[in-house]
Amino acid sequence: MASVLSLVVSGLLAASTVNAQNYGSDSRTDDAFSYVQPLNTTILGPYGHSPAVLPSPNSTGNGWEAAFEKAKQFVALLTIDEKADMVTGTPGPCVGNILAIPRLGFNGLCLQDGPLSIRVADYASVFSAGVSAASTWDRAILYERGHSMGKEFKAKGAHVALSPVAGPLGRSAYSGRNWEGFAADPYLTGVAMEYTIRGHQDAGVQATAKHFIGNEQETQRNPTWSTNGTVTDVIQESISANMDDRTMHELYLWPFANAAKVNCASFMCSYQRLNGSYACENSKALNGLLKEELGFQGYVMSDWGGVHSGVASIEGGLDLNFPGGLGSYGMDWKAGSFFGKNITLAVNNGTVDETRVDDMIIRIMTPYYWLGQDVDFPTVDPSSADLNTFSPRSTWLHEFNLTGERSRDVREDHGEQIRRHGAQATILLKNENNALPLKAPKSIAVFGNDAGDDTQGFYNQVDFEYGTLTAGGGSGTGRLTYLVSPLAAINARAKQDGAIVQQWLNNTLIAESDVTTLWVPTPPEVCIVFLKTWAEEAADRAHLSVDWVGDDVVESVASVCNNTIVVTHSSGINTLPWADHVNVTAIVAAHYPGQESGNSIIDVLYGDVSPSGKLPYTIAYNGTDYNAPPTTAINTTGVYDWQSWFDEKLEIDYRYFDANDIDVRYEFGFGLSYSTFKLADITAEPLVESITATPEQLPIQPGGNPALWESIYNVTVSLTNTGEVYAATVPQLYVTFPDSAPEGTPVKQLRGFEKVWLQAGESQTVGFELMRRDLSYWDIVSQDWVIPTGEFTIKVGFSSRDLKEVIKITLVDA
Repeated sequence: MASVLSLVVSGLLAASTVNAQNYGSDSRTDDAFSYVQPLNTTILGPYGHSPAVLPSPNSTGNGWEAAFEKAKQFVALLTIDEKADMVTGTPGPCVGNILAIPRLGFNGLCLQDGPLSIRVADYASVFSAGVSAASTWDRAILYERGHSMGKEFKAKGAHVALSPVAGPLGRSAYSGRNWEGFAADPYLTGVAMEYTIRGHQDAGVQATAKHFIGNEQETQRNPTWSTNGTVTDVIQESISANMDDRTMHELYLWPFANAAKVNCASFMCSYQRLNGSYACENSKALNGLLKEELGFQGYVMSDWGGVHSGVASIEGGLDLNFPGGLGSYGMDWKAGSFFGKNITLAVNNGTVDETRVDDMIIRIMTPYYWLGQDVDFPTVDPSSADLNTFSPRSTWLHEFNLTGERSRDVREDHGEQIRRHGAQATILLKNENNALPLKAPKSIAVFGNDAGDDTQGFYNQVDFEYGTLTAGGGSGTGRLTYLVSPLAAINARAKQDGAIVQQWLNNTLIAESDVTTLWVPTPPEVCIVFLKTWAEEAADRAHLSVDWVGDDVVESVASVCNNTIVVTHSSGINTLPWADHVNVTAIVAAHYPGQESGNSIIDVLYGDVSPSGKLPYTIAYNGTDYNAPPTTAINTTGVYDWQSWFDEKLEIDYRYFDANDIDVRYEFGFGLSYSTFKLADITAEPLVESITATPEQLPIQPGGNPALWESIYNVTVSLTNTGEVYAATVPQLYVTFPDSAPEGTPVKQLRGFEKVWLQAGESQTVGFELMRRDLSYWDIVSQDWVIPTGEFTIKVGFSSRDLKEVIKITLVDA
């Protein structure tokens, strides 16, 4: 293998290839995401290849016409060296930086992490994580969270928020970054992407849909490098996520289509290879799927250090290279770049057409003008430069004008929102004998190392033993300015009630002791156990149990306390082996709720808020019950041997458990309430006069063929709160396709939901408009979305396995 320094040049100047010679051959021709490449190598499988889609389509400004014209005028004034700077990041005060061009009045671009907080900042809020936001199943909260985050990014001088996340989708229960995303379902994730992006961009900040695409594990997401003196070699390339065409469209591309539909400013391509080619140079994905099929008008940026070529990436559809130099992962920022000055060289020698570079910049600048970022946009907060450990001042190659107000407090009233969002995201999984809500108990015992204050600071990027967990690790985390721990909130509430609170926060001590010797002579009325599960970027989870011997903690407490309530702050799925313990009276899943964690959980435990969260994934009985585990090791040493075959196709999470009739502990969409609800009177009616099997071929708009987004059927159902308290629930609509649909079609698929708050005894009619896309499958032969002939079964209920109302409809006659 060539050294990194030589690849800087050869990767840019060589003819555009996608290393097809390394990926075997494929005899199938009915799959547009695969292609025939007969080679004298081992056949790797039924897919695993990406056809070239060239050239990269020029943007047309569709939907952004006025801003598009401004962007073209701006590009016309640039020199070739300035153009090179515009598409290449540089170290500076923000996580990502584009240089200013003072002569044109352009102050540069500041890009900041991440999906739950502006990370490189002080006096900013830490919001709930994506998995918590999805657990609300609430469009209003998704928008409000996105909007408030966007306001904080803008006030700190960030033009671009590196948020939200649809990749990973949640193919594997063990993926280390599932908590940054939303749900193990494309429909729910798509809605979450759409409303979050609207919120960000309505606040004046560019959103970034990431990571595009197939980024479903952390293990081997980047190449393995070997440094021999001054030469750095690639020992093994990143893992290749290999999937077929239908799986791509119906699962992993689906939520990104929602992002394109609402004019998301940018997409971030992912680290790993996709069907053999690196995602940031995969022309089928970036040019074919994103820019052509979905009509995406914004720009594609790389993940940091995710660029491995010059010409191949440029022609493959990449528009912006971050961090710019080869400065990530311990390399020298000054080592050079696949872009940068090599752009100037390639344009001047004719290797890259300057019109392609122009389009890259037009795509970057159009959202900038569309959001009015050229007028009175806040300067970068100078404190960000001091907090930025990714590119500290010592790495800067240029000076930055940091003259604005330092350490701006941008939090406004967002703490109140975060408290409310956290409470509504909280999922009640078990509630025997109405253990919850608490009724002002006078004696409370609190157990678990997740209950108390964090003892190792508010910005801890590694797992820690003592303190409550509000976010995972990596670029998706946040820097707390304050934290309301569960123990602090319980103590405050107990003081109001005149109650006694005892605490034991050492998990090892609890697990190994007779806890009756720890409390005062009279047993407490309630024992509340707080458990946590860490997850982080760049590592997948080793197990699905709670951390820090949490299972043993529950067993120890529940063995002597007949009213044990367990609260988990987790990155995602836990298998909960003690769920059926007779003394475990209630289980509450709170995920990563943000800075108001303690207040959010107290609001639910004491009944100030009826729990209304629903699971965005399935909880199985055992870790081995899940399919599609990450590829965590290989037994070979070939450069391209890391392969992950998505052979489960459409069967992830509840789709897999349904297809194989596997019992689960708590199903997708499940969540209890302090009230009860009833559904009745389901109806369905068409919204158009006639429905064809295939959509009208309309001009492509952002999001794809607009005919796919047309509502064609409306389903209504009556919902009544039959309980005694004001509460919310989430009616969910699932569709079972006719038998004429191709083999592998899921047993049922989520295609609608609505969160509804009702007073006791109140009723409301809930409507679900079904779009053409919702009732279609991706046909790999015609390369189009098709509504199958025959009878659809529509079911509405309170979870994927609690479906109360059923109706059948026929859209297209055989």
